[in-house]
Amino acid sequence: MTATTSAIDSDQHTYWPWRDQAIHYVMAGEARTDRPPLVLVHGFGASTDHWRKNIQGLQGDFQVWAIDLLGFGRSAKPDWQYSGDLWQAQLYEFITEVIGRPAVLAGNSLGGYASLCVAANHPEAAAGLVLLNSAGPFSTPAQTPPPPPNPIAKAMQSLMLQPLPSWLLFQYVRQPAIIRRTLKQVYLDQTAITDQLVEDIRRPALDPGAPKVFASVFKSRQGEKVDLLLQKLACPLLMLWGEGDPWMNCRAKGAQFREHYPTLTEHYLQAGHCPHDEVPDQVNGLLRDWVLELGL
Repeated sequence: MTATTSAIDSDQHTYWPWRDQAIHYVMAGEARTDRPPLVLVHGFGASTDHWRKNIQGLQGDFQVWAIDLLGFGRSAKPDWQYSGDLWQAQLYEFITEVIGRPAVLAGNSLGGYASLCVAANHPEAAAGLVLLNSAGPFSTPAQTPPPPPNPIAKAMQSLMLQPLPSWLLFQYVRQPAIIRRTLKQVYLDQTAITDQLVEDIRRPALDPGAPKVFASVFKSRQGEKVDLLLQKLACPLLMLWGEGDPWMNCRAKGAQFREHYPTLTEHYLQAGHCPHDEVPDQVNGLLRDWVLELGL
């Protein structure tokens, strides 16, 4: 097994009590006075394991922290209402209580949106922000009428809000074959889809509370719009796009980010929705150079 695919050492796994729940995180590397620590935040259905290649590649230059959001990975999965506000609070309190100094937040997908919320609403905690195929809605322009509701989509959403259909869907999507099929849709490099990756995603889905977390995310309301968050953002922003992502038009979304935050730095990579895992050496190099050049 190569260095870039090494598993996270068992002694790096630690738990933090937050709101009477066990939050799992990993810390690697030494604290440096001349550069900020990094906080890596996974996307929906992923965990700290999804950052193993980045932890391995960056720990020589930074103190690196990776955290499992409540409801995911090895963190507790209580029967709560999950939302961007909840994960924003978790990340902010983790930085202030555990790390104890401003950090560069790097988030993928859902983790990117949660990281943006922290950086925008708690600027004292964010030395910088790195977004990798970040999720989150922009406001609809005032002159653009909203699209008419799709009755089939609305009926499906109502159905999935019911406990039994939601539970049945979850049983289906957590099967290894379905996980692998989904990964094949969102990774350009199929060799990056290993048995270990499939198992890393499947394992937390077997926890007793996982089905209710899945159902709760379906019910959660959209959070604060990205353009409104960008109006409040004050720290440096790096955007890393896997432009082969089938779930979003990265070029169009990148243009929206530039419109609202023209000082950002961006790179488009030949990868899918999870560029940090698919092309880790490129992501690690770009992230490392950007942080060091900032002289934070």
